[in-house]
Amino acid sequence: MSGRALVLLALAIALGAPAQRAVASHGHPVNGSAPATMAAAMDAQRDIVLAVANVLEPPSTRAGSSLLGYTPPARYGAGQRALSVMDALKRHYGLREIAGWPIKPLGLYCAVFEPPPGTTRDDLLKTLAADARVRLAQPLQDFAVYAQQGAPAPRYNDPYVDLQRGFVETAAARAHVLSQGKGVDIAIVDTGVDQRHPELQGRIRDVHNLVGDDGAFDADPHGTEVAGIVAADGNNRQGIVGIAPEATLSVYKACWYPPVAGAGARCNSFTLAKALAAILDTRVRIVNLSLGGPADPLLRMLLAQLLDQGRIVVAAMPPDGKPDGFPNDVPGVIVVRVANTAAATPGVLSAPGTDILTTQPGDGYDFTTGSSMAAAHVSGIVALLLALAPKLDAHSVHALLLDSSKVSDGLLQVNAAAAVEQLRGARRNTP
Repeated sequence: MSGRALVLLALAIALGAPAQRAVASHGHPVNGSAPATMAAAMDAQRDIVLAVANVLEPPSTRAGSSLLGYTPPARYGAGQRALSVMDALKRHYGLREIAGWPIKPLGLYCAVFEPPPGTTRDDLLKTLAADARVRLAQPLQDFAVYAQQGAPAPRYNDPYVDLQRGFVETAAARAHVLSQGKGVDIAIVDTGVDQRHPELQGRIRDVHNLVGDDGAFDADPHGTEVAGIVAADGNNRQGIVGIAPEATLSVYKACWYPPVAGAGARCNSFTLAKALAAILDTRVRIVNLSLGGPADPLLRMLLAQLLDQGRIVVAAMPPDGKPDGFPNDVPGVIVVRVANTAAATPGVLSAPGTDILTTQPGDGYDFTTGSSMAAAHVSGIVALLLALAPKLDAHSVHALLLDSSKVSDGLLQVNAAAAVEQLRGARRNTP
């Protein structure tokens, strides 16, 4: 195991992050002993998320103690006071803990619990909300990905480039004269990604499995589709070209596929919170969330911190067109819908998302549809902009993308070339 992998493994243990896989220097996860059932054991119709204050105290210096004191290894990163309060709550309310983890940026220790038999979740949450020891009590909620299964501009030798509807309609090739996203890292919070796909070789910087060792990281379709749209390699004589082919990706697997034929990928409050908390400890500027679900207090707090830190968060519009749940309900998030003839909600961007050719696990390619793909196009364009102007903020990026949108194939949608050219013109005119 490389030195970097050992360091990452040690950090994963120290953060109390069950079910993460360490990352080797080449970007592939190495085998760990994480339980495969961490996320699968949770039931969004039954379970709750509970948080208490997590005040980290100096480690014990008693003779015979370790530098980490006597905290059990699975709960590193949690203060003794938080653990005591959580254990007291478990005993008092008859809760069964499924998993727990510290969220250091919020100063909280969170856990997923199964309520005791015969107790309704709503009644239990009301009771817990009135308990002075509890900082947050909410349902564990389900989330889903939004996809349906299915100078002169540079000339690319990638054979399928002319079939890439989104690449053509956003004039990405013309944008590449000025920027290809070099030096920009994009966090993709999604399913796993086929890291060995020829289009993604060298494009994936690191991977993080927040779901558990389900053995399917490289075989997950949705994350692979999103990754290909954003950053598929160019001029490698393979299939397609990404919107930002020189950007790098950090993949956070927070969604998984249930063992039901034809079922879409799902995520929950637990896995998404772990992903967002992990991103808070990085310098990633762009976060792609091609997923969504109900409003969620914990996730809202974490996303608000990311936005306060200057991150640019790109999210997919739900299929019903109502941006009133997570992550679209957090002010500052850039919401993207599939470009169509219907009028868009004010402030919502439109991007290609119908019959989009992209990467599939196992070195494959296929067409797919959904606002997940539309959001991926926008994340790629944002990377082109940040490569030119790294200090751009989310508000400026959003305004620029709205202002530079153009009609293509009869639809008003974001335009990569117009956006980078407008940015270059603005920079030239700045004293």
